[in-house]
Amino acid sequence: MTTATDRRHLWIVLTVLFTVGWATNHFVAMMPVLHDRNGISDAALEAAFGIYAVGLLPGLLTGGGISDRVGRKPIVLPGAAGAAFGNLLMLVWHTEPGVLVGRFAVGLGVGLAVSAGTAWCADLGGKRGTVFAGAVLTSGFAAGPLASGLIAQFTDSVAVLAPFTVTVVMSLLAVAAGLTVPNVRRTVTHDDHLVDSGTVRSLARALWTGIPMSLWVFSAITLSIVTMAGRMTAFSGPWVPGVAAVLSLGSGVVTQVIARRSMWGPRAGIGGALLVAAGLITMAVAGSDPSPLQFIVASVLLGSGYGLCLREGLLDVETYAPAAKRGLAIGVFYVGTYLGFGLPLVLRGLAPSFGIVAPMIVLALMAVASAAIRGVQLRTGVLDGR
Repeated sequence: MTTATDRRHLWIVLTVLFTVGWATNHFVAMMPVLHDRNGISDAALEAAFGIYAVGLLPGLLTGGGISDRVGRKPIVLPGAAGAAFGNLLMLVWHTEPGVLVGRFAVGLGVGLAVSAGTAWCADLGGKRGTVFAGAVLTSGFAAGPLASGLIAQFTDSVAVLAPFTVTVVMSLLAVAAGLTVPNVRRTVTHDDHLVDSGTVRSLARALWTGIPMSLWVFSAITLSIVTMAGRMTAFSGPWVPGVAAVLSLGSGVVTQVIARRSMWGPRAGIGGALLVAAGLITMAVAGSDPSPLQFIVASVLLGSGYGLCLREGLLDVETYAPAAKRGLAIGVFYVGTYLGFGLPLVLRGLAPSFGIVAPMIVLALMAVASAAIRGVQLRTGVLDGR
């Protein structure tokens, strides 16, 4: 990023990503509203949360790769518009089928927008653009549930309509602003196949370093705002998942900022995975009726781990993926992250046979294993050049 025009374009694309994050995640605050006002069952709402991940996969797997060939704009803006359309469906059709179809449409749109949008930010701003993309997307994930929860809380007669209306309008305004950004791709040169140290870039290296981090990105967040918030009995209402989102996603933003300013480097990924493991152990100890303190501690630990895993995974991909395959690499990375959206539904299915504690312990051990893999990568030079 070298000119004022590039900076302006970067901030417009970041705005699009912010509204995409908002349009994606504000649904968590609407889950108790839809349950109480429209009689949609908890199982159906968790299924809607999971079907979003199914919708994501085609966009994530194809959107980034296609954007490598045709440019980012033709993929990002239709994707953001698709996320708005999914929310519009839920605005006018807030029954169980409508919510399922709407969330699936949101997933399709977000899958296109996130991978290609992050690559677009990298094209415009390099590593700085990549880090900003992750932080801004996180901010949208956090702001959406909080804002929609507050809107629903204080607009009694239109508690379902008002949050969806705000989301749709914001999304479409951002898409309109995105139309002013030209569809220009970065020119690929021989140097794009080398990192700063002279080490060769490759898609395999980008994914080998990024995927172990990706698994703990949205897994951590959904466990806080869906599973942990759903177990709270001391408090209830649409603001509870909103508070969980602010605690977890807000912690994620803070840790990303601290990691950037303190120049923690790739070792931060080890810390991220271990923080997730600590949050999972806290959930296991809390059981089916967590105290407010356990709820706060688990959300902050999981959110902090989320922030570091997202930052480090994206930087791995940006550093090691060849520029001509950056969109594809980011898309595959995000497939790993979004698998976490199906975790609450998986845990609900496992609970009758295995309870709620054993799965948390198994997940914690898996997070520790990811930290160990990154430690090996550091010692063997796989992460050189970061």
